[in-house]
Amino acid sequence: MASLRHNESEQREPADAYLDAARACLLDVGWRRTTLTEVARRAGVSRMTIYRTWADMPTLLGDLMTREWTAVVAGTADSPDSPDSPDTTDLVGRMVAVVRALRVNELFVRILEVDPELVLPYLLARRGRSQELVLGIAEAAIRAGQQAGEVRAGNPTAIARALVLAAHGFVLSAHTMVDDRVTEAELDAELALVLTRVLAP
Repeated sequence: MASLRHNESEQREPADAYLDAARACLLDVGWRRTTLTEVARRAGVSRMTIYRTWADMPTLLGDLMTREWTAVVAGTADSPDSPDSPDTTDLVGRMVAVVRALRVNELFVRILEVDPELVLPYLLARRGRSQELVLGIAEAAIRAGQQAGEVRAGNPTAIARALVLAAHGFVLSAHTMVDDRVTEAELDAELALVLTRVLAP
C-alpha cells in the first residue's frame, strides 16, 4: 500500500495541540457540550487563536476525525511489518486490522456512544476525507494485485468501494451480532473470508 508516513515536522504542527484539546473535550463531555471557547481554554490559547483556524465546531470536528482515522489507518495498514506487496492475503489482513482498530478507537467509540449522529453524513450523504484516503490506498493495492495476477479483473475503483461498504458494517454493527453463539473473532474471520473471495481471481 502507499506509504502514509511523514517526517516529524509534518506530523506535529501547532494546530495539532488544538486538535488534541478538542479530542480531550469530546472524550470528556461529548460533541454537544464542546465549544471552541472550551477548546481554546484547554489548549491554553485565546479564543481568537482557535477561530483563526476553525470558524466553527463542525469544521474543527472534520479535521479532528480526519487526523484520527488517518492515524488509525497509518498505524495498521502502513506498519513496519506490512510490506508493500500485491499479495491478497496481506491486503485482506490489513483491511481487517483497520476494521478492528477503528472498532476499539476510544474517540470512535465515544462518538458512537454519545453523538452517533456525527457519523451519519458519512454513511448516508457523502464520503469524508478519511474515507477517500482509505479508498485510495485500497484501489492502489487492488491495481497492484491485478497486475500481479493476485486480484480478479474488474474496475479497481468499484472493487475498492465495495470492500469499504462491506467493512462499514463490521466497524459499526459487529457488536450487535456478538453473543454467546458468535464471537467477535469469528465475525472478523468471516469478514476476511468475504474480502478474500471478492478479490480472488
